[in-house]
Amino acid sequence: MPRIQALILASSALALSATPAFAQDTRPAADPQFATFTPSDTPNNDGIDYTIWNEAMSNIVISMGPSLRETAGPPSQGFGTRRQYGHVSRYRLEGTRIMFTFLDSDVIASFTEYRQDLERTADIVDIQALSRNEQLAYWINLHNVAMIEQIAMAWPVRQPRRMEVNGVPLDDARFITVEGISLSPRDIREKIVFANWRDPRVIYGFWRGEIGGPSIQREAFNADNVGRLLDRGARDFVNSLRGTQKRGDTLEVSELFEEVAPFYFSNFEGDVRAHIAQFANDDTRAILDGTTQINANVNEYDIADLAGGVREPTYSNITSSDGTSYSFRLPRSMAQLLAQREQKFQRIIRQGRTGTVTFSNIELPGDPDDKGEIE
Repeated sequence: MPRIQALILASSALALSATPAFAQDTRPAADPQFATFTPSDTPNNDGIDYTIWNEAMSNIVISMGPSLRETAGPPSQGFGTRRQYGHVSRYRLEGTRIMFTFLDSDVIASFTEYRQDLERTADIVDIQALSRNEQLAYWINLHNVAMIEQIAMAWPVRQPRRMEVNGVPLDDARFITVEGISLSPRDIREKIVFANWRDPRVIYGFWRGEIGGPSIQREAFNADNVGRLLDRGARDFVNSLRGTQKRGDTLEVSELFEEVAPFYFSNFEGDVRAHIAQFANDDTRAILDGTTQINANVNEYDIADLAGGVREPTYSNITSSDGTSYSFRLPRSMAQLLAQREQKFQRIIRQGRTGTVTFSNIELPGDPDDKGEIE
């Protein structure tokens, strides 16, 4: 992987996603300690190029495909012996995964270097004076780079939320420094982004390292694609088992919605239902229509990698479609997970559920000048 660095250039980027209407703002008061990061009312046209991080994401992130709203079921015989290796989560065929197993020390060091480059970027450009989309992309990328870096350094680890950095839980450890201010991943989410952006779609940009959370995207966020990627993340999450389920007449939803409720869902049941409906497919709409109450009790804290956060001592050879056997050291549990993933994709193809159309760079009559800014 080449040295990861932040490149500064001129840009007039806008993401092409309509800004929704919002009710009266009832979020918690902003923390004065982080007031310096409040977006400017007079943004400039500067921008940040994340091309190198985009390349990294395309190489280390693997998609498990859209949810079929079916549990993965128990692992088959031989998946492990006396000790269980690999993922056993019922959600293991949903979301995306980071290939931590294959990251060597040089690649991990490049993550640290890139995180530090992003921190120094704030000394070169005025982050608060960028467009709102440009700022949002910066904070999401910095947060996710930092999470990947720390988990990669600690891997193998079963559950990232149990990790500590200098004795402090990962999410609350202030190992990130921007403009001389120490920040934790939680600070970036709650004290900066949630405090200054009213659109709940922003919650889907932040990767927490867990299967049960929003997916990490296979491309870096930037001012052009931030709206599109947040929409994609929202659709993926609310239409998955880890986002919404039905038990009797109860709509069971992810604990994530309860966590962000002070910022986005003050009238919890009504606001969450309206939010889910905005991105729901037919199956999820049926769940909304078939339930009368809501409970935020869905979770999965296992690491969102391919190996279940464990180094497996046994490996399999990989066989190509023409029968050729390759000597490639792939853990057996991972080989089985990837085989299940392939079977899932074949089912999707047989069911005719493939195909995504994305529109961009389209100007429509009557569009406002600030069209696409995430508010």
